[in-house]
Amino acid sequence: MSDLDQLTQSLARNLKRWRSERGFTLDALAARAGVSRGMIIQIEQARTNPSVGITVKLADALGVSITTLLDYEQGSHVRLVPPEQAVRMWSTEAGSSTTLLVGAEARGPFELWAWKLMPGEGSDSDAHPPGTIELLHVTAGELTLLVDGVEHLVAAGSSATFEANVPHGYHNKGAEPVELTMSVSVPPAHASSY
Repeated sequence: MSDLDQLTQSLARNLKRWRSERGFTLDALAARAGVSRGMIIQIEQARTNPSVGITVKLADALGVSITTLLDYEQGSHVRLVPPEQAVRMWSTEAGSSTTLLVGAEARGPFELWAWKLMPGEGSDSDAHPPGTIELLHVTAGELTLLVDGVEHLVAAGSSATFEANVPHGYHNKGAEPVELTMSVSVPPAHASSY
């Protein structure tokens, strides 16, 4: 079985599990995530490999981390993730990428990310659920952080935090690669809160 097949099977199994645990019908999850009912059925039947954007929307709607949706083999209270098991979410030919380093469920999903943005590249995100907090630390280059239409320059060695319930983005408008570490905390979702 290929890595992609394993990922598709794991996502199918975990989406069904978390939808059931949260008490969401297909229609309720579709409405909450802004993803079609048909797409959710295809994912749960392991007939499709959804985009990163759809996976993020489903994780946000369920109140779990992407890590939890992709793999729920968590036994011990200590979880070590070697570099080769980190999840590469996207990359470009120029060399930009994001990698989910580790995630946890503690009063909602809590994730740690490593980002690399090549000059002229960036990534934008829709608003996350209210109460979502992002913290980041730039280790190389200068990040242009866009939060609700306002640009903030974050130089190497600097950190930032913001409520991510508004559209936001990460861009490299400089001449050198930008590297940063980011943590995301999302509040838990419950069927009764919708």
